[in-house]
Amino acid sequence: MDLVSRLPWTLQRKLDATVSEFFYGKRGGKIDFARPHGEEALVPAHSVSWQIFKNPVALFVGGVAAVILELAEPAVRTGVWERSSFREDPLGRLRRTALAALVTVYGPRSVAEPMIARVVRMHGRVSGHTPDGLFYAATDERLLTWVQATATFGFGEAYSRYVRPLTVQAFDSLYSEGILASQFYGALDAPRSAAAQQALFDSMRGRLEPSPIVFEFLRIMRDTPAFPAPLRWMQRLLVRAAVDTLPGWVRECLGLSALHGLRPGERSLVQLAGAAADRFCLPEGPPAQSCLRLGLPASYLYT
Repeated sequence: MDLVSRLPWTLQRKLDATVSEFFYGKRGGKIDFARPHGEEALVPAHSVSWQIFKNPVALFVGGVAAVILELAEPAVRTGVWERSSFREDPLGRLRRTALAALVTVYGPRSVAEPMIARVVRMHGRVSGHTPDGLFYAATDERLLTWVQATATFGFGEAYSRYVRPLTVQAFDSLYSEGILASQFYGALDAPRSAAAQQALFDSMRGRLEPSPIVFEFLRIMRDTPAFPAPLRWMQRLLVRAAVDTLPGWVRECLGLSALHGLRPGERSLVQLAGAAADRFCLPEGPPAQSCLRLGLPASYLYT
């Protein structure tokens, strides 16, 4: 049965334009996910990853959750907060990070691999000391593994909670599908299964720590106009959903109380939005365009 929801043409155009502006800004410079024809991505089209990353609700919620986890690690926090453009240009940084994730999953390898190489070169220029005097480098395999693991956890957990529950086998597939890209990024010990992910998280107990920067990040994500004005209320709702996505012991460690998470009844609202987003195919979006590149229908991931 065809489960794709059809939108009125004018609304379809507006949504496509909104998505395009979010990823590329007003100046354009679009990546052509539909070319070269037939060229594979780092992850196959039938993968769990392609299903998850097509959903904008899971991407936003999972991305925010991942950054919270990154900011809980002192060395990663210092590098992100002091050596990146996040504080000065949060929306631009959010766009670039989201686009990089989509290129990594959907982009043709001739585009994805050079992009990852550029990111790795940028990491090579980032090093310093934490406020406690600990030396860090963005090329540190341990830190890269944490960043890659938190991203996979965030996206997968957000999809499972707010779109469609994933089985343990699906989570295992998600982690294994990301290994090739993780190795390109330098995270050579990234978890290959849900059990390995859990073991990594358990090993971080005692190494994560609270920081006012976590609360400043949440404020930025609530207040920076990433969504169109009529949907700004949804942006704040999804930030709270991201907090709820974190493991309970992490929320407790960071001092994130119930006030920072979803209010009673709001989880159902996020799930409704997540389920709806999983059925609306945006023909100009990276997932649909990547399907066309491989000779598949634009609606392949939505049926």
